[in-house]
Amino acid sequence: MSPSQPLLHRVAEKDRAPVRFTIDGQPAMALEGDTVLTAILTQRAQLRRNEFSHEPRAGFCWMGACQDCWVLTDSGERLRACSTFITPGLALRTEPVDAMDFASGGQA
Repeated sequence: MSPSQPLLHRVAEKDRAPVRFTIDGQPAMALEGDTVLTAILTQRAQLRRNEFSHEPRAGFCWMGACQDCWVLTDSGERLRACSTFITPGLALRTEPVDAMDFASGGQA
């Protein structure tokens, strides 16, 4: 599967209000009530790459119990994508500068 193809495809609830946000500087659209994880995976095949192995990741537990879905905002805030709701104008980064940047939540 190409990283640019969506992993998730919407089959229901298409009538919710659209929410515009960005992923790595690229404009994207989600629906009101989507989590950040859902918003990203309806746009791409992966959530991010592992900061150590660089393997693609798409979330693991989907309920906030693991550490697999962390993403950063452009301002450096670290978010758990599976339990954070998308908000208008949210600017997300899926590729941290390096492992230390990601581990510190962008505060290195």
